[in-house]
Amino acid sequence: MFKIKAADGTNNLSGKKITQIRKSKKLSQRKLAEKMQLLGFDVDHYFIRRVENGERFVTDIDLVIFSRALEVPISDLLSAEDANL
Repeated sequence: MFKIKAADGTNNLSGKKITQIRKSKKLSQRKLAEKMQLLGFDVDHYFIRRVENGERFVTDIDLVIFSRALEVPISDLLSAEDANL
């Protein structure tokens, strides 16, 4: 089965941006997961790790919750230029 991947072989375009933003806000993966849980999204720090490492596909719902938890617009989580598309 064919699966669409980013140019670097990862399963999402947002993982690296999420990592950058999370670290700039001095949040651990565990703390980010806790913020997402408070927003009603049942995740743990393993989910965050898999997204940031590009191991997990990211849905539009995931992006909305990440943008709310990180307090940034969704557009900050995506960058086609970084993906070499």
